[in-house]
Order: sequence, then structure tokens, then C-alpha cells
Amino acid sequence: MKGKVERVVLAYSGGLDTSVILRWLKETYGCKVVTFTADLGQGEELETARAKAEMMGAEKIYIEDLQEEFVRDYVFPMFRANALYEGAYLLGTSIARPLIAKRLIEIAAEVGADAVAHGATGKGNDQVRFELTCYALNPHIKVIAPWREWDLDSRERLIDYAERHQIPIPRGKRGEPPYSTDANLLHISYEGRALEDPWVEPEEEMFTRTISPELAPDKPTYVEIGFERGDPVAVDGERLSPANLLRRLNDLAGANGIGRLDLVENRYVGMKSRGVYETPGGTVLLLAHRAIESLTLDRGAAHLKDELMPRYAELIYNGYWFSPEREMLQALIDKSQEHVTGTVRLKLYKGQASVVGRKSPVSLYRQEFATFEADTVYDQRDAEGFIKLNALRLRILGLRGRG
Repeated sequence: MKGKVERVVLAYSGGLDTSVILRWLKETYGCKVVTFTADLGQGEELETARAKAEMMGAEKIYIEDLQEEFVRDYVFPMFRANALYEGAYLLGTSIARPLIAKRLIEIAAEVGADAVAHGATGKGNDQVRFELTCYALNPHIKVIAPWREWDLDSRERLIDYAERHQIPIPRGKRGEPPYSTDANLLHISYEGRALEDPWVEPEEEMFTRTISPELAPDKPTYVEIGFERGDPVAVDGERLSPANLLRRLNDLAGANGIGRLDLVENRYVGMKSRGVYETPGGTVLLLAHRAIESLTLDRGAAHLKDELMPRYAELIYNGYWFSPEREMLQALIDKSQEHVTGTVRLKLYKGQASVVGRKSPVSLYRQEFATFEADTVYDQRDAEGFIKLNALRLRILGLRGRG
């Protein structure tokens, strides 16, 4: 007996790991288990998870469609910041974890549970993301992380345990899988096994959300994205809900081979990890958002955002969504988005997305100031004094160097 636990809420996918965890929790802690499965747009049939949880003796089963909340309250706020971890990663896995953990804590309060549990391993980032959120929202909650407790330290041992306890094993799990995946409406990730050698190119058959750029259509696709106060609201003039808008962009970008990333990143726990990602709609959305900001953001505001972005992205990657510093940065970012409104036109072609047009009713771009032709609003002679004042310190430094 590991300690007194009456009831635990388990983040449950219905796969091998969490199915074993469900039985292990009941066996090890002698507790009742409530399961929670979040539909974040991963594209899987989740009712099979319900049937499996019932068979495994779950006391209560929660399966919830959180796609709109996920995109509206997590993905879009993150994209207002143009967040990229280590200059490349669009944080598709990272941004899903605080929502899942938040619902774990809310369900724990609803059912009177004194603990929550997750299936993240002791070597990865997700354990940190889940638990930081849980403790932030309920400082007294007990968190159970079986991968840090049990001796089932290999796929073979998990399968042996499952067979001993009559736990159905998903098809294909008996062999060695080529990689592990995590999916939601923003992205899908591939890690481990065949990808652990960073020199090995991913097999084309692995990808599920994007066509190979070489096989993409020979004719480009044009798409227009409408923004209001920093958030996308329409595609090609049609207003869509947050989840439906991202789904539409996923389809358009994926059909043109856009959104693949092969990255070696630095995990929060200290090691490097190689991951391959597909983020088709997010890749296009980031490019479009920066384009509309180029028209509507003042230089100082834009540059300050770019300076703060790596810190903001790192907070999300490391699991600090519900930290005061992330909320402070979010308030600053949201303030900057008050006039980020307009439309961006993009060209999608064989793995590349290019901005080919942008317009805004509140644009700061003024052709009469920017033109190289004759104008009456800018006196070019003013530049001489501007340059001399800015050169003053450099000239003084030069004088010192000359003795």
C-alpha cells in the first residue's frame, strides 16, 4: 500500500500505458479511479476509451470535447505572442497540457478525489507541465506519476502486466513501434524508437497531416485570413469558430505539404530530444499573424514583443502557463493586439507559405511617407540632423581612439 488515497482522477487515453495505470492504481493504492479523456482534436475515436474504462472498472468516466476552448483560450493567446520555442517549435504538445491538467483538477473537485494521476514518463517534459498546473490550481492535491514509482520500465514489462491482468492490448503494441505520437488540433508529434538517431531521416509513411511537398499540387493555393484584435476570425471571407478555423487551415496547408519540422530540442529536465512535428495550420497562422502585425504594430511595440517572445515560449514549454509571470506577459501581449486587425493573403505551394498581400483599416503604413517618389510630407534634409545626433557618441569614441 503506497499511502491512503480514496479516489483518483486519471488522465486516460485508452492506450496501453494508461490502461495499465488504471489497473495498477486500483491494485497498488486500493482506490477508486475516475477517468478523464479530453478530445482536443486528435482525430481518434474516443468512445473506445469509454468502453475500455468501463471494462477496467472505472468508477466514473469523463469524455469531453474541449476543442473550442483549447483553440480559443490556449492556442490563440499563444499565437498573439508569435511564440516559438528555440526559434522553431510551435509548442503543440506544450500548450495542450495546462488545459488537460486544469480539467483534472476541476473534475477532482467535482467527484471529491484526493489525487490525480497521469501517464507521463519520468524523463520527459509532460510530467512537469501536468504537475505544475495541478499544484498551481490546487496546492493540496496529491499527484501520482506511476512511471516514477513502478518497476514496469519497458514496453515488454507493460505488455506482460497487461496480459496477466487481461487488459486488451491495442493492435501493433506487441511489436516494437517505430515511434510514439501525441496529437491535437494544433499538431502531431513523433518521437522515440526509429527517430532517436538524429541522423536518420523520417520515413514518408510516418506523416499523417501533410502531403509530401514533392507530391503537392503544381498549382499554388491562395488563402486569405482575417484578423480582429490579434486573433484569426475568418478564412477566405468566411467567419469560423476558433476550432473550425484552425481545422480549415490544417486542411489547406496540409494539402500543400506545409508544416513539417525536424528538431533537436532541449527538454526542461536537461537532456536533448529529437522530435518530428506536423503543424500545418499553425505554420500558416504564425506567418499571417506576423504579417498583419507588420502593418499595425508600432516599431517599439513590435520589437519589445520580439524580445519577450523567447521568454514567453520557454514558460509555456516548461509548464508555467498558470504562473504569474506568464499572465503578466500575456497582459502586455494582449494590450499590443488592440489594433491588430485586417486581412493577410498567402500563397501555399509545395511546402512553402508566402505572404503576398496584407491590408488593414488601422494600418500604420502610409504610402505618402514610404514612397521613393517626390512627396510633400517628409523633408529629406531633416535626416542630416538626425544622423549627426545619433553619430555623436560614435564620433566621440573615435576621437578618443585617435588620442
